[in-house]
Amino acid sequence: MSQRSDIWLDGSPTATLPLPDRGSDFGDGVFETILVHQGALLFADVHLERLSLGLQVLAIPDCIAAARQQLDIVAIAIHWRWAVLRLSVSRGSGQRGYTPSDNAVPRILISVSPLDRDCEKMMTAATLCFANIRLATQPFLAGIKHLNRLEQVLASAQAKAEGVDEAIVLDQNGHIISVIAGNLFLVRQGKLLTPKLDNCGVLGTRRRLVIERWAPAIGLTVRETTLTLLDLQEAEEVFYSNSLQTVRPIARIGQQSWNSHGVCEAIFQRYQETLI
Repeated sequence: MSQRSDIWLDGSPTATLPLPDRGSDFGDGVFETILVHQGALLFADVHLERLSLGLQVLAIPDCIAAARQQLDIVAIAIHWRWAVLRLSVSRGSGQRGYTPSDNAVPRILISVSPLDRDCEKMMTAATLCFANIRLATQPFLAGIKHLNRLEQVLASAQAKAEGVDEAIVLDQNGHIISVIAGNLFLVRQGKLLTPKLDNCGVLGTRRRLVIERWAPAIGLTVRETTLTLLDLQEAEEVFYSNSLQTVRPIARIGQQSWNSHGVCEAIFQRYQETLI
């Protein structure tokens, strides 16, 4: 990816960010990572629905209409074939301390950077490790994509040090939750399984599309369930999903490997059809 990044704050281009900001101070906000193809924001409505959920959970004033308007403005300025857009909403500035202001004015920050790969092509099968850090149990925040990503930062540092593409992340009880930046799917006995995310984890946009659209299109129903390491060992195929890679097959996790990626390939084909 190029190092270039264009930034807009509340709809206007900027090179500086105002401080203080509760997003940078406390992680008090939510964000979305949106794939852009030839100026079109892919599945923007799905992203904005999750953003809206996050705003409701954090009791940040609704600014979805403003965010949608600003996305339309920014999209016109995107001239790369493939780009990644990050939309962040913080509670804005406020008084010192944890307590939010009663009259908070959300800030909308949008940054866009070009992608140097063709996202119409599925990425090669990934290698993974198991993250040492485990996700904290917090049902109130489960599902939303809030700005506090320290668990993912530490897991990513470990994956980089071990020379792998991603990592499996467990919860405090040792159940499988996700990968660092995406959601996990297992094929077992002809069924497609994905972890329940009642206590931690992020309800990914591509996870939703796999469950609601792409898996049914190939004759599969996705079951959300508690998954253990034994389920992983007995899986016939494993892949993960996120907004930039859509779905990516997994070749190896630790000492276990997979050669079959038929379900992942079929789902990726359904995604490709949306680009036509």
